[in-house]
Amino acid sequence: MSEKIPLKLANAGEEKLCLDSEPPKNFEKGPETVPPAPKKEKKEAKVKIALVSCGTEYGGVQAAFEAAAAKVNAEFIYPEINIASLDTIGKDFGIEAASGDLRLMMARAQAVVRGETTADGVFVTTCFRCAEAAIVRNEVRRYIHKNSNIPVISYSFTEQTDAATLYTRFEALTTVAKRRHLLARETQHGITAGIDSGSTTTKAVVMKDNQIVGFGWVPTNEVLASAEAAYSAALTMAGIRREDVQALGTTGYGRYLVGEGFHADLVQEEITVNSKGAVYLADCQKGPATVIDIGGMDNKAISVEDGIPGMFTMGGICAGASGRFFETVAKRLNVDITELGDLAMQGDQAKVNMNSYCIVFGTQSLVNSLAKGSLPKDVAAAACRSVVEQIFQQQLQEVDVREPVILVGGSSLIKGVPRELGNLLNVKVVVPKNSQYIGAVGAALLSSGFVED
Repeated sequence: MSEKIPLKLANAGEEKLCLDSEPPKNFEKGPETVPPAPKKEKKEAKVKIALVSCGTEYGGVQAAFEAAAAKVNAEFIYPEINIASLDTIGKDFGIEAASGDLRLMMARAQAVVRGETTADGVFVTTCFRCAEAAIVRNEVRRYIHKNSNIPVISYSFTEQTDAATLYTRFEALTTVAKRRHLLARETQHGITAGIDSGSTTTKAVVMKDNQIVGFGWVPTNEVLASAEAAYSAALTMAGIRREDVQALGTTGYGRYLVGEGFHADLVQEEITVNSKGAVYLADCQKGPATVIDIGGMDNKAISVEDGIPGMFTMGGICAGASGRFFETVAKRLNVDITELGDLAMQGDQAKVNMNSYCIVFGTQSLVNSLAKGSLPKDVAAAACRSVVEQIFQQQLQEVDVREPVILVGGSSLIKGVPRELGNLLNVKVVVPKNSQYIGAVGAALLSSGFVED
């Protein structure tokens, strides 16, 4: 008989027992010796997402929405309404929309909040071209968040929206709906590890009894090799053998490849994991918080309540609001990116006009400013302001900003960024210690839910 594999949690709240793969050598046919038929695994129920929109079928993107939802085992539902409510819905919301489709959108949101339609999550979406729709979308999103505990994401679609663009958003929405009990975890226990395979850097941490005891940070080149290097560095620093790690979680762009390669217990998207890591490091796990994560290729804004995302949005117009832009600026100013923050702190962003919508136009502004005699320190400060302006104008209009505002990700280490964000929002911005490791910390924290007591 082959060696038995010990009992291990497959998913939160579920047990998966791996039995022997071969029968005993003296196996004979007979009523007492016939092995029991394998139990059929219970099919997981689909997550029901209420589609609250202005008519995605007219935008030609409905197929992309359906494909993304199907990939995360979710399905759209369309809240039923009383047609007579379309005449009065504007008074309830304080918005008299001219479009009948937008009034229908508000009525559907009201049906979800009142419980007339049962939904696990809500996807609020309108075409990015319509100014009236943008106003209604934001009010609908706020209305649902204020009057219910249902997670909601807001999105403005274009004709080019595809399933890949929406996948991480829907994955996060279904994670909040299905794993709320796991996301509520506030304390790490045992020995666990997390690997964050990001677009530009790979981070790893090892945690023991609610303390970070080791970490590693390397550039992302070949995904598995970078994960191995970061993880090995974290284990060495911690003085812990690999076989002593009781659970491992992965997140980031390369989470599936790394999760498979390292036999991870938890493979989870970065929105829920990063927000959990952020509030843990900032010691803000109770009450409201706003997490802003500026990554290497995109950014995320997440409204959190008791450590669980309620509203979130990700991405920007382009990489002009990401770490990539800072790398471009540092290279043009002939300084190491680790020196860019100190340089920005000496400068005045008001002396340089920098485009905040595009990495190409932003770089042109940078070059033109230097050609006109602008000082590198002022250009560095303007670059920080440019990034936070784009985040403010795009992401922070889609969530409710409530203090504390927690800034995380590698770009949070560039000192000019939290300064400019604080000036723009008129709040004190919190940058917790080890803010660049939030994904790995969140993965290690949540994966401890898979450690048997």
